[in-house]
Amino acid sequence: MTVKFIYAKEAAGIIKDGSTVAIDAFISFCLADDIMGEIEERFIREGHPRSLNVVNVAGIGGDGEGRGINHFAHRGLMSRFLCSNLSLANRIYPLVMDNAFACFMIPQGVLSHMMRAIASGKPGVFTEVGMKTFVDPRVDGGRINDAAKACGDTPVRLISLGDSQCLFYPAFPIDVAIIKGTKADRKGNISLEKEAMHLEQLEMATAARNSGGIVMVQVDEIVENGTIHPQMVTVPSTLVDYVVPGSPGNTGQHFIKDLPCPVNSWCGDEKVHLKEIKSLPLTPEKVICRRGILEFHEDAFINLGIGLPMNVSNVLNEEGLIHRVSASIESGVMGGVPAPGIATGAAYNPDAILKQPDMFDFYDGGGIDFACLGSAEIDSSGNVNVSRFAGKVPGPGGFINITQGAKNICFMGTFTAGRENRMKIEDGRLSILKNGSHIKFVDRVDHITFSGENSLEKGRQKVLYITERAVFALREEGVTLIEIAPGVDLERDILSLMGFTPVISPDLKLMDKRLFSPEPMGLDLTPKSAQAAL
Repeated sequence: MTVKFIYAKEAAGIIKDGSTVAIDAFISFCLADDIMGEIEERFIREGHPRSLNVVNVAGIGGDGEGRGINHFAHRGLMSRFLCSNLSLANRIYPLVMDNAFACFMIPQGVLSHMMRAIASGKPGVFTEVGMKTFVDPRVDGGRINDAAKACGDTPVRLISLGDSQCLFYPAFPIDVAIIKGTKADRKGNISLEKEAMHLEQLEMATAARNSGGIVMVQVDEIVENGTIHPQMVTVPSTLVDYVVPGSPGNTGQHFIKDLPCPVNSWCGDEKVHLKEIKSLPLTPEKVICRRGILEFHEDAFINLGIGLPMNVSNVLNEEGLIHRVSASIESGVMGGVPAPGIATGAAYNPDAILKQPDMFDFYDGGGIDFACLGSAEIDSSGNVNVSRFAGKVPGPGGFINITQGAKNICFMGTFTAGRENRMKIEDGRLSILKNGSHIKFVDRVDHITFSGENSLEKGRQKVLYITERAVFALREEGVTLIEIAPGVDLERDILSLMGFTPVISPDLKLMDKRLFSPEPMGLDLTPKSAQAAL
């Protein structure tokens, strides 16, 4: 088939009611927003396409307002939504909670590998990722709302393989794949050289083609044949049906403003002097990040989760240690300083940009030495919830893949949550002025995104729960308090604010006083060989 060059409005007109539409992006990067916006405009104008079965691998909230999946926040446009994350999908949340469509969530790495499975004609993805979490069919089976429970779909099954059990995520055909590239030549070959990350553009395009579907690619630039080096072609023309030139407002790498150290490009073309990255002020959040770094060893391969844990890279940079570890992001970016906020997924001065499914291969196989991740709720069994809380369903993203494969995990978050949460750090001590209204250490989490039971059964992980006033460890005898902050009262500031009684370590210690000082801590990292001997 000869590739056709069309405008986004024409592309939207091709999509039929009830189609399974796979869309690739990572929050605000690699986003074919012209095509998505025209799908919205056509639906508002004509009521079509409707009842779409939409699939996206990572969160594609765009700018948190009108971009990305927020374009699809109209009743009737979607009948089913399968995703891993709803970061910045602020317009979608109310429809999920109001059962406007069936919503399912499964791990990001599984969805990434699903594109490979569909492309190669495999029955689906067989993996232990998701066992004993909300994804497990013995729990919720990935069903997020009542509409998902009522529709009868089963996106994941528990099966036996020999003497063990695992989860099976069945493959499905894709009618339409929507991806973004940097350049297209007149033949339809696609390059990604100016994109901040390489996701599963090739796998998704191949999956659609081998399903008998169509592939739409929005690009920033159309060039003459022969001007794209063959090694720069990521999606060959044989997999492409339609090429859509991006409009001026939606052409480019991202839509990001107001970063601490702004850059124009995240693809490796532009380097920054790391000294230009401003250090964080001394806050409870910085204390938490500092405490996590005390666990690291030299040459560690680390992953930093969205939100507070992203600031670990800032503290490493302040301490002059960022080059002593290898930071990574599930998007496929390795090295450098992971970017914060809406730029999550990219990094300042990356060493390498791999494909997202390749990165998840490494994660699932146990390649992460240390993972620093957020925590909305923690319970008496050591379970952690980050996927459904406070009336929102942000979803797990890559959290389940990361936590089930990492050797060491630091779950990070303030001890209580809420706008009224106020603390003071002075003279190396922490003073609690007012606690947040949301208790985070609860008897039972609302959603199991990390299973303490599963971790203990494996017996190969060290798990810490780090807050500004206390540090806990997951042990066979239970969640155990091992450190408290100087200035904190054990009963008043910790135990009375927990929904369960933790085990108190007989060797309970004060947190390192350097954590609470405004100047850099002067940290060094333990050599890997020395830590292995501990």
